[in-house]
Amino acid sequence: MAEKVAKLGVAREKDFMYYVKDGAVWKVQRKQPGVPKGRPEKVADGGFQMDTNYIYFVDRDGDVARAKRAIGGQKRKKTARAAKRRSVGKKAPAKKAKAVKKSAGKKKGAAKKKAGKKKGRR
Repeated sequence: MAEKVAKLGVAREKDFMYYVKDGAVWKVQRKQPGVPKGRPEKVADGGFQMDTNYIYFVDRDGDVARAKRAIGGQKRKKTARAAKRRSVGKKAPAKKAKAVKKSAGKKKGAAKKKAGKKKGRR
């Protein structure tokens, strides 16, 4: 399924994650509790042009390989319920009621700001 793009033979270390960016192989230390975030380090230059229709990765041999990108996700099996819904046909669209304006617009904005602050904490 995957085809080799560049034979680099990168020796992998256990505590590092390897990835391909701009035709080069980079490594970064894996996240561990109590250890600060590591800086990415360039391991090898592949010397190839990357195509957006493929995903690039470092395979078991330490070489750069690519596989066709799955676009749109996996196709689902059709169920009997979905088929029944289609056969019923389309109904006439319901009339929309007029929207009533609320004067509490400022309070909603303040509530959203508080929720944003909590999101980053753990």
